[in-house]
Amino acid sequence: MNWEQINNPFNNIWLSILMAILPILFIFWALLIKKMKGYAASVLATAIAFFIATAIYRMPVSLAILSTFSGMLYGLFPICWLIIAALFLFNITVKSGQFEVLKHFMASITSDRRLQALLIAFSFGAFLEGTAGFGAPVAITAAMLVGLGFNPLYAAGICLIANTAPVAFGSIGIPIIVASKVSSIPEISISQMVGRTLPILSALLPFYLVVLMSGWRRAVEVFPAILVSGISFALIQWSCSNFIGPGLPDILAGIGSIISLLILLKYWKPKKIWRFAGEEMNLFKIDKFSRGRIIKACSPFIFLTVMIVAWGIKPIKQLLDSFGEIQFLFRGIHNAITDVNGKLIPHIFHFNYLSAAGTAIIISCIISIPVLGLTYKQGLRIFISTIKDLKYPIVTIGAILGFASLLNDSGMVSTLAIGLASTGYLFPFFAPILGWLGVFITGSDTSSNALFGNLQAVTAKSIGVNPVITVAANASGGVIGKMISPSSIAVAAAAGNLVGKESALFRFTLKHSFIMLFFVCLITVGQCYLFEWIAPKYSEISSVEVATTPNIMQGWILLLVCAIIIIALAFFIRRMNKRKSLQNVLELVDEKL
Repeated sequence: MNWEQINNPFNNIWLSILMAILPILFIFWALLIKKMKGYAASVLATAIAFFIATAIYRMPVSLAILSTFSGMLYGLFPICWLIIAALFLFNITVKSGQFEVLKHFMASITSDRRLQALLIAFSFGAFLEGTAGFGAPVAITAAMLVGLGFNPLYAAGICLIANTAPVAFGSIGIPIIVASKVSSIPEISISQMVGRTLPILSALLPFYLVVLMSGWRRAVEVFPAILVSGISFALIQWSCSNFIGPGLPDILAGIGSIISLLILLKYWKPKKIWRFAGEEMNLFKIDKFSRGRIIKACSPFIFLTVMIVAWGIKPIKQLLDSFGEIQFLFRGIHNAITDVNGKLIPHIFHFNYLSAAGTAIIISCIISIPVLGLTYKQGLRIFISTIKDLKYPIVTIGAILGFASLLNDSGMVSTLAIGLASTGYLFPFFAPILGWLGVFITGSDTSSNALFGNLQAVTAKSIGVNPVITVAANASGGVIGKMISPSSIAVAAAAGNLVGKESALFRFTLKHSFIMLFFVCLITVGQCYLFEWIAPKYSEISSVEVATTPNIMQGWILLLVCAIIIIALAFFIRRMNKRKSLQNVLELVDEKL
């Protein structure tokens, strides 16, 4: 017998909303005021949500346990798997000594902290978001900035804030694809609408970051770099999202922004090099390295790019899933809950161990280990050490995803959504807040769109507003919730050596999240009532899905092409460095003779 959700347990919607939001308020209190460690706050919040779900929403205890467990399992795979892989990639770069080469290379481009933040946190982070997503961008870029000598709190906080603009198009456009699936609005239309909102934020974000780091006057000193970084990113993001689709905006905008800034820095430099207060101007002597050494140091990220792009190609993904995916139903909870709309809630776990982005990164690591001069035995030690370092973040992420699953299955999320939807003609202002709340709870813009995408569309129709605007607002507002989501905070804390100090990081980002959210809310209201013409025209997708047969042969061909590219790159990098090493030996012999 199925259990039917209720979304108004007190028969008073405002009292029910207060009860539903209590576990979320607890997280704010625990991190902001109590300064509790992230894993402790997450576990206690899950316990509170469990009590409310069973005692107030009358959810059977067995279903509440299974719901929490299913969410925790999703937190372990694919999210923790991806984070472990991303930090493993960074750690082998460090342990091999190649990060020192990257550090000196970055310092040779610019030793100015403001410009390093733009290159790594903003542009490179956006590129990683477009390829991997799910925490990898913050994990890698925060670790890189700390390695360059940034204050760990600033490094993690800056990377969280910088990771807002690209999130809606992350992981080859998965959040937009999911929003389309649940709302029946074409992917390209949602992509276009998000692409007419986020580029405004993208253009302003570099200036916001630099002002946050150094103040208004110091930001003006590097205004040409800020302008080039933000405008190039925004223009590419806008054009790709409007004319190509949701898959490539972050990847191309990130690369374009990096190239544009590097070209500028070749002809222009700031008059004064800025560093953090109390930091020495010359922390280390900048060494010059050959092109081969620099390419070798960058090789893990080159392999990562090729692998992630390949893993995002549909025929390759279908091929890998055809023999590398295990699906199973969560017995006892699958289709055992009926939501408030009378639909059964499925609980199916997809263990796509081959096509997961984390697996692509692990393969990149395996390829990189000999190229970087390490043995696989050393690589295994580094991998085990990485997992040990992440033990508390893994607990945090598992608990917070269990928390999110429980809030959704118990009906608490529906209660909060109804409260926001009841605002009537003011709903467009609250539409981004709904997406923001969804990402705060789940840590994922994809999950937030899955939760609220259809609600956004239905509510917009009921008040006479174009649904594509509010569905896109869910994605746009959601990106701003990413910087304060407990799962994102846990990832950034792990990367920045701040485990146990999650509350400080949460306080660092909270104010900026509210400021940006208010900005997006105003934009959404303007799009709904003042600039309706900005919304693209579209026809809803038919509810009848056409089954497509995976093209296995095409997948094998593309996978073979990927393997050839990887082998060629590895061979080229190793040969280039062997030739340089031989040349150095000959020069040394000549000097002695």
